[in-house]
This record gives sequence, structure tokens and C-alpha cells, in this order.
Amino acid sequence: MKAAVFHSPGNIQVDTVEDPKLENDRDVILKVTSTAICGSDLHILSGAVPQASNMIMGHEFMGIVEEVGSSVTNLIKGDRVVVPFPIACGQCFFCNHGASTHCENSNYEHYGPNGDLTDEKGGALFGYTDLYGGYAGGQAEYVRVPYADISPRIIPEEMTDEQVLFLTDIFPTGWSAIDWAQLQGGEVVAVFGSGPVGLMTQKAAWINGASRVIAIDPLDYRLQKAKNVNYVDTLNPHKVDVIEAIREMTGGRGADVCVEAVGFEPERTMLDKMKATVHFEKGSMKVLDMAFKAVRRGGTVSIMGVYGSTYDNFPLHRVFDKAITIKQGQAPVLNYIDKLFDLVQNNKVILEDIISHTLPLSEAAKGYELFDKKEDDCVKVVLKP
Repeated sequence: MKAAVFHSPGNIQVDTVEDPKLENDRDVILKVTSTAICGSDLHILSGAVPQASNMIMGHEFMGIVEEVGSSVTNLIKGDRVVVPFPIACGQCFFCNHGASTHCENSNYEHYGPNGDLTDEKGGALFGYTDLYGGYAGGQAEYVRVPYADISPRIIPEEMTDEQVLFLTDIFPTGWSAIDWAQLQGGEVVAVFGSGPVGLMTQKAAWINGASRVIAIDPLDYRLQKAKNVNYVDTLNPHKVDVIEAIREMTGGRGADVCVEAVGFEPERTMLDKMKATVHFEKGSMKVLDMAFKAVRRGGTVSIMGVYGSTYDNFPLHRVFDKAITIKQGQAPVLNYIDKLFDLVQNNKVILEDIISHTLPLSEAAKGYELFDKKEDDCVKVVLKP
């Protein structure tokens, strides 16, 4: 089969690789019909999240069941399913307590309680390095789905791939950011980053009762996308002092909720990069620090961007003094996917309006380049095997 394969930092190619096989009686083999490139895939592409060996990429995918393991009774050949990005056994302590991203059984070699930089990680993820299980991803013609009796959700034929594909990751991730903040209605929500996760967070904020949603991004075309599809206020940090602007919008207090949807590889100056090198840090937490400044006292900051390093200058003094609640982590997709599917099916939310590029799988390398370099007003790339 054909698959988008990571070879080394900066080098993703579409290769011919072996077809996946059933390895366990709880597996299914899926024929992929749609898959997408995620912002967190770019951390692997850049080398910031390390991967030593070749790996099939992709954790946002859906398709048609081709083969079914003997213990899978909820799916049959021909079912069309969408697959959440975390791999969960459904039986361990964490799976039984609504925390499937911490599954004790899916990440066989590198699971552990410490959460270290290079070991003792959480549950496995599709196509997201050996540290998170080493599972082949879904940017391929076929993919093996373990524990298939737990995560996949059947999709009715009348719904398009584009309507439901983002239930795999980015819509549940955006929803988590808002759900964790426990909106009561009437809050001002500031979303740092208007990439795919930021756009989904904005949608979730409106649905959960926000009175005002503010999108922050250094790229005007992404802010225009946010305005067009989500009807938000927009701020470009190259043009305004974002912190002061948010305070002016909120009576001097700051936003009730700030969501960091950028991660540790934001737009950076050469000085930022030099400082990170001196401190032995990967990337920067400057966007997170902006969120801490922009949130009101007693407010909540949800961190949905990926962070893969320690930071010596973490502003604990500010977090303490302002009594900021911090929520963060991989989105527990299984907690939300059924509710979110109902929202999509009942036309309460539109997800496909963020797609900017649809390419054949054979052009995956081009898709990564467009997305990584933010060329041609690229917001979200969907690949068709």
C-alpha cells in the first residue's frame, strides 16, 4: 500500500510499504477514505518531537472496515467509521475513569507514571512516535486499529467524510479546552492561535455560551478565516498590543478564559531562538505566558498546544498571584465524541468549513510543505488515499 512515511526531520515521503495485518483478535483493518495533517504532526516533521526510525504518519483518519478480529462484535466488514486519535483498551483504571488518554495498556514500551521527556509517557496515539506506542498512523491506504471494540464510531452513509473527519481529534480537542473551563454562560473567551484547533475551540466557545470570542494570530489570512467561519473578534500581535487590547475589551480585567492553541513552536524571533538554545529548551512558551497575562484574576487557561520541554522561566509567580486555574493535556475524545457527533448530525455545528486544501495521498509531502510553511493561505489539509 501507499503511505506518508516520516524518514527524518524535514523528510516525509509517500512510500510503498507492507499492508497492515490483524495482530490481535480485537483489531480491525480499515481502508482509509480520508485523513488529515495535524499541527502536532509538524512537531515530528521539524524534529522537535523526536522519532528515530521510519514511521507512517497521521492520527486523524476514517474509513471502511475491511477485516475484523474475532473478538470484535460491534463492527462488521463494510462499516464506515471514524477513529479517535488516542488508543485505549477500555478496561484499565484510567479507561474506566474517563481518562482514556492515560490508558495503561496501549503504550507497551514507554508508558509510566512520571511523564518524563523521553520515557514514561501516557497512552498510545496513532502515528505519533515510538514514545507514544509506535503505532502506524492513518495517512495511508490501510491502517490497523487496535482495541477496535472500544473507539471507532459508525457513521451513517448520508454524512460526508468532511462533516465528521474532525471528530477524530481537533473538534474534541477544542471542545475539551472549553469544557474544562466550565463556562456558565456570558464569558469572554480568548483563543491564542487560529489554526485548526483554535478554530474548533472558537466554535466550541460559542456553543457553550460565550458572550464574546476573541481570536489571536500573527497571520491575517487565518484571522480572516476565523472571522468568516466563526464570527469572532480578531487581534494580530504584529499590529496591536494583544494583552492591552483584551483588557480594553473586558473592562480592564482580562478574558474569563484563555486557550493556548499554539504549542511550543510559535512564530519566533532570532533572539527567542537564541534564548531557547542557552536554556536547553525546545521552542518557546511565550504564547502561554501571553495567555497567563491576558486572563483575568481567578480565570482559567486551557493549554491545548503541545509542549515537549522543560522551561526554567515558567511564570509561577503570575499563576499564583492571579489564582489562575490551568487545565491541559491530550483531549479525552471518547468522553465527547458521541455528543459531538450529535451536534454535527443535527447541524448545530459545521466542521468542514476550515478545510483549505484537499489533495491525493500521493501529494502528502506537498500538503505538509503547504501547512508547515503556511503557503497558499493553508489552514487545514485533507488527504484522500
